[in-house]
Amino acid sequence: MVLEPQKRISEKGLTVWRISGAIHSLISLLVAGSIIGLTIVFDWPIWIIAIATLLFVIDAYVVVVLIPSLRWKRWRYEVRENEIELQHGIFVIKRTLVPMIRVQHVDTRQGPIMCKYELATVTVSTAATVHEIPALDLDEAEELRFFISKLARVADEDV
Repeated sequence: MVLEPQKRISEKGLTVWRISGAIHSLISLLVAGSIIGLTIVFDWPIWIIAIATLLFVIDAYVVVVLIPSLRWKRWRYEVRENEIELQHGIFVIKRTLVPMIRVQHVDTRQGPIMCKYELATVTVSTAATVHEIPALDLDEAEELRFFISKLARVADEDV
């Protein structure tokens, strides 16, 4: 039996994903508010307001609470001498092995919310795809970037 990767992303990533979910749920709030406004203006049945409110509350709960929690619980990674293993997904768990020999370059990336929480995303580029390890502490992300880069150079020299 193959064990899953052991390293987890930062728990502060959960907060960042919740804030992003709250920002995205503003769209649902605008739609629900518009429906409620139209219901009042055109004297539509009152149950439409209840349904619009209920749908907004369900959407906000799913986007702000449920999905970030599941996403954080499932995200794991491990960097080994010859490969990088990633595991992520909410309902379908995806496990990826990236051979060090295929790594072309490694970057870190920060958005404004991640910058406030001192987090960064490490992106590992191969010829075919870009793989991400999101929401790492800034120091850990920088160390990981240099470590992967060093291992990729060693793997490249061995060929």
